[in-house]
Amino acid sequence: MRKHNESIGLRQAILLAESKQALQLTMLKEQVHIVYESLQPINLLKKTLQEVSASPQIKDTLLNNVIGISTGYLSKKILFGFSHNPLKKLAGTFLQFAIANVVASNSNGIKMAAGHLLNRVLHFSTTQKQKLQEEWE
Repeated sequence: MRKHNESIGLRQAILLAESKQALQLTMLKEQVHIVYESLQPINLLKKTLQEVSASPQIKDTLLNNVIGISTGYLSKKILFGFSHNPLKKLAGTFLQFAIANVVASNSNGIKMAAGHLLNRVLHFSTTQKQKLQEEWE
C-alpha cells in the first residue's frame, strides 16, 4: 500500500512540475514577444520621440538648434544665393555654421528680443486699429 501512495505522490509531483513548466514556457514566450516588439525600429523611434517630447530641456535644446541651423541657412542663401563659385560656396558654408552656432548658443536672448519686438508690433497695430476705428466713428 505504501508503494502505491508513493507512486501516486510521485505522479502528482510530476504533473505539478509539468504544469509549472508549461506555465513558465507560456510566460517566457510572452516575454520574448514583448521584447521583440519593443526592439522593432518603429517602436524604438516612437519611444525616443515620446521621451524627447516629455523632456522640456531636450525640446528647448532641439528648438535652439533648429532656429540656429535655419537662420544660418537663410543667411547663406540671402548673402550668397545660388552661386556656382566654389570660393563663395565655401565662404557661405563657413558663414552658415558661424551664424548657426552664434544663434543656437544665444537663442534665449534672441527669443526674448523677438518676443518684445513682436509685442511692440502687435501693440502698435492694435493702437493703430483703435485710432482708425475712432476716426471712422
